[in-house]
Amino acid sequence: MSDADRATVRLPVPPRGPLMRMSTRLFYAFGAILLMATAVYLDREGYRDNADDEVSLLDAVYYASVSLSTTGYGDITPVSVSARTVNVLVILPLRLFFLALLVGTTFEVLGTRTREQWRLNRWRSRLHGHTVVVGYGTKGRSAVNVLLSNGLARSGIVVIDNRPAGVKEATGEGLVAVVGDSTRSIVLREAGVDRAARVIVAVDRDDAAILTTLTTRQLNPTVPISVAVREAENAPLARHSGADSVVTSSEAAGRLLAHSPAVGQVLDDLLNQGKGLDVVERPARLDEVGRKPAELPGLVLGVMRAGTFLRYAAAGEVKHGDRLVIIQGDPGE
Repeated sequence: MSDADRATVRLPVPPRGPLMRMSTRLFYAFGAILLMATAVYLDREGYRDNADDEVSLLDAVYYASVSLSTTGYGDITPVSVSARTVNVLVILPLRLFFLALLVGTTFEVLGTRTREQWRLNRWRSRLHGHTVVVGYGTKGRSAVNVLLSNGLARSGIVVIDNRPAGVKEATGEGLVAVVGDSTRSIVLREAGVDRAARVIVAVDRDDAAILTTLTTRQLNPTVPISVAVREAENAPLARHSGADSVVTSSEAAGRLLAHSPAVGQVLDDLLNQGKGLDVVERPARLDEVGRKPAELPGLVLGVMRAGTFLRYAAAGEVKHGDRLVIIQGDPGE
């Protein structure tokens, strides 16, 4: 199997990575050696060196190192009562601590792969009703930020990107990411597209966006798919491939630039989620059922009814199960 056909799932990075944990253990090990060497050197008169009968600072460090890592070589021995007492009360516990540290590090290295596989299996078993964001560039990151600001949990988002840097950034933000080519069905299956509640395609190339949409639609015929394309001529192809909504980024930017400064400022405000005016979708409340959009508080742009978007004029009376697309302002502004 080639690299293009592979899919690798990267779970969110733990707060303390393997390197940090290993560094902590090394710090404890050197601390134990330093503490033992200090205890020996302070009571150096109670030790005998078979080489020259004098215990220097280097001899104390040497004695601490070989005593903690092995049982010692017998070339430096405690001879006084105080030195032997220190060996029993201080050096023996330090030796046991060092041994536990060494064994714990060994088991941690051996158990890392097993623990990671267990986390991966648990994640797969719980993967359902999530949102898949394909591409973690500028558009993908913006989409994720909007999803998070709308209350979606990080565990409910899976990112697909073929760039290791993008995947590293996503996992660093607490997201699960899949490394691979999004046009491949094996990569989309690894992200759980067949069980997803929504798919957002925000890749950099239009051909990849269209092929990703087509493959996603084959794997999940009912999932809502939102696609971003650069050129307007590719929007019909994206719709024919199965996209429910298509955003043309180049045309949208052109329209925004062509408006007057005031209109452009309002549109830019709407595009920046969580600040000023926001376009949101929410369930219709009981007191709103049976009323027309014009009679409701706020500005209602349209109604989602049974999976179909009805514009303001065609919505009629609000019904049970409808979702309202409205413009709302930040109460604090």
